[in-house]
Amino acid sequence: MTTYVISIPGTFLRDVPDEARTALVRHLRPADPQHTSLGQSEDLDILTVNDNGTFSIHLEVDADDSRSAEAHAKEVAATALRNAGLTEKDAPLGPTAVTGIDT
Repeated sequence: MTTYVISIPGTFLRDVPDEARTALVRHLRPADPQHTSLGQSEDLDILTVNDNGTFSIHLEVDADDSRSAEAHAKEVAATALRNAGLTEKDAPLGPTAVTGIDT
């Protein structure tokens, strides 16, 4: 298995209360790249939100290949958004990108 850091962009299409953002980070926390040497060296935050409502989620996943890693990361992100009370219409996700690999 290889460890991948996957970045997933998205956009909040409505105002997201602080409680929802806190819940989102809590649901993403198990895949936080900051808790690994790879994430620490890249200084990655699990969730970055810009003033215009765009955001980036950075997750660490273990997978056999990059395609599987990206699919798993997107699933984790989508589930965390739902668990935080945000629908796909509230916060659509963009295409994933591998931003780090640790073999």
